[in-house]
Amino acid sequence: MFYYVLKYVVLGPLLRVLFRPRIEGLENIPEEGAAIVAGNHLSFSDHFLMPAILKRRITFLAKAEYFTGPGIKGRLTAFFFRSAGQIPVDRSGKDAGRAAIREGLGVLGKGELLGIYPEGTRSHDGRLYKGKVGVAVMAITARVPVIPCAMVGTFEIQPPGQVVPKIKRVAIRFGEPLDFSRYAGMENQKAAIRAVTDEIMYAILELSGQEYVDEYAAKVKASEQGAAPPKKFRGLRR
Repeated sequence: MFYYVLKYVVLGPLLRVLFRPRIEGLENIPEEGAAIVAGNHLSFSDHFLMPAILKRRITFLAKAEYFTGPGIKGRLTAFFFRSAGQIPVDRSGKDAGRAAIREGLGVLGKGELLGIYPEGTRSHDGRLYKGKVGVAVMAITARVPVIPCAMVGTFEIQPPGQVVPKIKRVAIRFGEPLDFSRYAGMENQKAAIRAVTDEIMYAILELSGQEYVDEYAAKVKASEQGAAPPKKFRGLRR
């Protein structure tokens, strides 16, 4: 119930007025049935803008840190994500990848829309990074279409570290649904899920016009900060 209050009464109308999003390809979102919306991830604002303009409810797999932050800000953030029906996923354990896939398949099994950021984290520099293969595993296993999505301009309004976004117009583009039925039964084959993931990322790239980096965002970010890259999670084969 609170989800629809946020979407239609509180947050949705406000975001439309402030950011006046140009929406392209909204007709590519199916009116019913399970589907995955896979997009680039440039800003914290992405979590609010895409759901606000969609006619259907969409559930995202959100990192568990959004639900466990300290202080008033942390409690408010957790309240929002829980109220919006988003699902926390712990990315720190060895079975994190499997947990994300399990939760995502649960959403798709109900015939709902699932939102995924294949890069696995926000881009720290506005470029598009290599996608993780969990999106491919879910698409093949659930036999659902994948709709590529590009957020354009959200990095400029709220880059990492900026709390209050700038008031500036953004664009949200949806591409034609991608059908991966030809890969049925191949969700455990590394070559197949890599091929599907790369096709999804290329579709996002065409919509966004970003510079592409054939490396994982978390690895590049850690390298630039002089830290060791995070260990790979089992269940999301690279």
